[in-house]
Amino acid sequence: MSTGSVPRPRRPPVLPGVAALGLARTRYEVRTFFRERDAVIFIFAYPVIMLAIFATVFGSDGSSVDVGSTSIPFAQYFLPGMVATGVMLSSFQNLAISIAVERDEGGLKRLRATPLPAASYFVGKVGQVLTSSLLQVVLLLLVARLLFDVPLPESAGRWATFAWVFVLGTATGSVCGVAFSSLPRSGRSASAVVTPVVLVLQFVSGVFFQFDQLPAWMQHAAALFPLKWMAQGMRSVFLPDEAAALEPTGTWQHGLTAVVLLGWLAGALVLGVRTFRWRRRDDG
Repeated sequence: MSTGSVPRPRRPPVLPGVAALGLARTRYEVRTFFRERDAVIFIFAYPVIMLAIFATVFGSDGSSVDVGSTSIPFAQYFLPGMVATGVMLSSFQNLAISIAVERDEGGLKRLRATPLPAASYFVGKVGQVLTSSLLQVVLLLLVARLLFDVPLPESAGRWATFAWVFVLGTATGSVCGVAFSSLPRSGRSASAVVTPVVLVLQFVSGVFFQFDQLPAWMQHAAALFPLKWMAQGMRSVFLPDEAAALEPTGTWQHGLTAVVLLGWLAGALVLGVRTFRWRRRDDG
């Protein structure tokens, strides 16, 4: 009689963790993003083109922004606003539209039926935004330095300020984009719903004009939204210290910038958790 050993039951395979899946999803999202050539060209080229237009139009006669005895070339003055608006395009506008389209096409519904954790999906989206935003900012700074001779910061403190404003602004824009993506009724209407919001915020937040020359009521309205604070934070990086006199309070208000951005980040996170939909409105 055979007394062979009884085979041991196989252990179920161990699935990767949320972080590992999020990293894998980031790589997928980055590849997918760069395959959308129209969106990539617009997001990367828009801040560069706008900087070139404003620097050429306003600085063609050699005029500049004067602060006491300091003169700031228009290209240098508008660079921080272009950096801030580039971050908003890569984060808020990109995610608000792309997620709405994915939902409308049924991609989110199919993805929800897989073992991929929801957290890994959102980590992938934020990772893609950080990657594209960083590449976009590098391109914009290179153009500003090489074509318009804009001086870049030389102190480590200014670059440290740039780092936290960039990271916090990107995270805030990304979470706001995810939350806002539930508002469009369909993927086809997403661009029509999101783009006007972005344009209005750019006009009132000191991106296209000197912020101190805007009407007081417009300045107060802009202070309610994160783009104004991202632009102000970036101005503190790329403009001389004397330029703080052009701000409403005469200071850069770094602490308040962080508080406002964190407040929007937290509020959008709560709203997104409560309202995010994996299915279309007509799909139950």
